[in-house]
Amino acid sequence: MNSSILIDTNILIYAIDADSRFHNSALELLLDPTLNLFTTSKNLSEFLVVLTRNKEIELSTTECFELLNSLLTDIIILYPNHTTFKIFQDLIRKYNPRGLWIHDVEIASIGLAYGISTIATKNISDFKRITEIKVIEI
Repeated sequence: MNSSILIDTNILIYAIDADSRFHNSALELLLDPTLNLFTTSKNLSEFLVVLTRNKEIELSTTECFELLNSLLTDIIILYPNHTTFKIFQDLIRKYNPRGLWIHDVEIASIGLAYGISTIATKNISDFKRITEIKVIEI
C-alpha cells in the first residue's frame, strides 16, 4: 500500500460512529503508524455538513468541530491553491462530471496537486472513474 493516503469524508464519519460496521476498519486505517494521512479542507466541510444535518445525532457545530479535531491529530489538511484549481479544471474537462461528483473531482484534484494519488474511502464509485487516482476501499 502507498504510504501517503488521502482520507475521504466517510472514513472520518465512520471513525466516530461506533455503531457503524465500518467503524473498526476506519479506526485501523487512521491509527496505522506506517501511513502518512491527508485530507482536504473540502472533506472537513463535508464532515460538518453530514453531522450537523443528521437529526439523530443532535450535535452542535462546536461539538462536531471538537470531534473533528480529535481525528486530525495525525492527519495533514490539504488546501486548494492555484495548482489544485488547474488540475480541477483539467479533470472537469476530461470527465465532465455533474452534480455531487464535482465535489469528488475537486477532492481528487487537491490530492493530486500535492502528489497524493491514493484515496481511502468506502464509496469507491465516487472515485473509481478518475483514472489518475488509486482507490482503496475500507
